[in-house]
Amino acid sequence: MLFLAVTLGFLVENLREHFVEHQREKQFIQSLFNDIKADTANLTRIINARTVKEHSLDSLSYLMNSVSPGDFAKRIYFYAAPIARTLPYRFLPNDGTMQQLKNSGGLRLIRKHSVVDSIAKYDVNVRNMVGQGAVEENLIESYRTAATKIFDALVFEEMLDENATIVSPPKENPSLQSYSKRELYEWNYRLYGLRSINKANRRDLRTLLQEAINLLNTLKKEYHFE
Repeated sequence: MLFLAVTLGFLVENLREHFVEHQREKQFIQSLFNDIKADTANLTRIINARTVKEHSLDSLSYLMNSVSPGDFAKRIYFYAAPIARTLPYRFLPNDGTMQQLKNSGGLRLIRKHSVVDSIAKYDVNVRNMVGQGAVEENLIESYRTAATKIFDALVFEEMLDENATIVSPPKENPSLQSYSKRELYEWNYRLYGLRSINKANRRDLRTLLQEAINLLNTLKKEYHFE
């Protein structure tokens, strides 16, 4: 009888632990689901912003290399103003749950290996995307150096409101700095780098968005989320 009681006690405790771990698994997955859902909204916004930025970069390049760029200085300054900004275009994941899963060993609670593999794959791609943001930061820093020989920063300041938001082109047609052909070539090269990485990032953001959607669908299917 004593042996039976001990065995039953062990089984009850084991079942209780499994129940508790299963509840924690569901809580982690629900939180992760919410984070990734927020990521999809953020990714969609950034992809749209990068499409607008591509138009600005192309227009800026065209006007600056026209026969008389000074005639278009008002539009040139307006297109150039947001180029050196990074935060509106950089993907910052909602990764609180992901970090908790990795750092606390929470991944072991997830019983479905296919779900663990999907989560790990998404996390790797997110890290790669964040790394590309750092590369773009370096290119923008290089662009800023070349831009100082083309633009007057006081004109940019005139275009900002009290929240540093670009609200309108300059009131009058401003002057570009007196730059050399060599300085224009250097600026063109830096702008080319920004145009290329903007397109590459938009492409990879679209891929990441699809992976996020696929992971959400997997979690919905396996855990019956709405």
